[in-house]
Amino acid sequence: MNKANQVLYQVLIADDEPIIREGIRDAVDWAALGMEVAAEAEDGEEALELALSRVIDIALVDMNMPFMDGIALMKRLREERPDCRFVIITGHDEFAYAQEAIRLGVKDYILKPVNAEHLVSVLRSVREELDERHIQSNYLKKASEQIEKNIPLLRERFCQEWIDGQLEESEAVEQLEFLGLPPKLPVQAGIARWPELTVPQPLMKESDRQLYLFAIENMIGELLQPAAHVLFRDRTGHIGMLLWDEIPAKTCADAEQAVQKYLKLSIQMHVEPVRDDSGGISAAYEACREAVLRDAQLSPLVRRARQLIQEQYADPELTLESLAAALQVSPVYLSRTLKKELGTSFVVFITQTRIRKAIQLLNGTDLSILEIAERTGYDSQHYFSTAFKKVMGVSPNGYRKGLAFQEEKGG
Repeated sequence: MNKANQVLYQVLIADDEPIIREGIRDAVDWAALGMEVAAEAEDGEEALELALSRVIDIALVDMNMPFMDGIALMKRLREERPDCRFVIITGHDEFAYAQEAIRLGVKDYILKPVNAEHLVSVLRSVREELDERHIQSNYLKKASEQIEKNIPLLRERFCQEWIDGQLEESEAVEQLEFLGLPPKLPVQAGIARWPELTVPQPLMKESDRQLYLFAIENMIGELLQPAAHVLFRDRTGHIGMLLWDEIPAKTCADAEQAVQKYLKLSIQMHVEPVRDDSGGISAAYEACREAVLRDAQLSPLVRRARQLIQEQYADPELTLESLAAALQVSPVYLSRTLKKELGTSFVVFITQTRIRKAIQLLNGTDLSILEIAERTGYDSQHYFSTAFKKVMGVSPNGYRKGLAFQEEKGG
């Protein structure tokens, strides 16, 4: 170890005989060994108290001390100061006892009367061991600091590999904890697409694009709070998201509106549930990618209409006419435009939205069928059950019983 960086190791001498303590203290050039005598004790209890009140690197311990013998002292210090190194001071008649202590992990022993050369030799050996530990500790600290600095980069690489299907779920879960993320499968995946990132001839300088992209990420991150999530940039330029808490559908619309309002930029954001299987992450992410590309083709009117439906589906009074009035267009024009761009009618779209939410409630809550009907915009349980069966091929009760049977069979 470089002398300029050398650690001055702290030594405790614990022996009930003053002459032994004095002899040890005077027999060694402590500074030459990179050590100093920090404390002396005449019994085990005092030695323990002194060792716990400061950082002691090396304890020279008499085997036979009053109040607390050497073995008891070392056992206590082993628990409280695991990095402390022990050297036993022992008489000939305690030699077998000392050997037992050595088997317990004590560094070495010194026979009384203390031989200075042997003592220095043992201390030099202890110092070398402590130097190696100190160097190792410094390397590990630097490595830890480097990892901390690179965690965002490691997360990005990890997320990219996961959405590409290159990681098994068990392998991914192990890495999640290391990366400071919840060690389980996310419940949703998402994408935010800024068209400027994928155009052949960008309209702004690269430095400006990166600045705006960072601002978009920050805005999305704020809106996703307090849901556990990670944002990353995939290799196609999209902002990717993995979420461990479900976010409301309107969060995507809120993010799009916030970016439009404050940054004057247009983005498309979409999230999808993650299936509980090995390909769930890749499938959900691909579905998001397709959805934002489809969304990019939609007119502002249809995007706004879809957002209002997703926000107000629980209102039984939501109709094509009321939606058209809110958007300040005629019902006929709105109906024709929805059909053209979404490939479906207003009635089918709102029904699909309501049934999709009903399925989430059936899966994740103990709400009654009537309560679920009321929360998804249906005036009566009968009307809800009829609509649900038409879409799903089974009644809400039948769907829930099927879930229970699957869980029972799986358990």
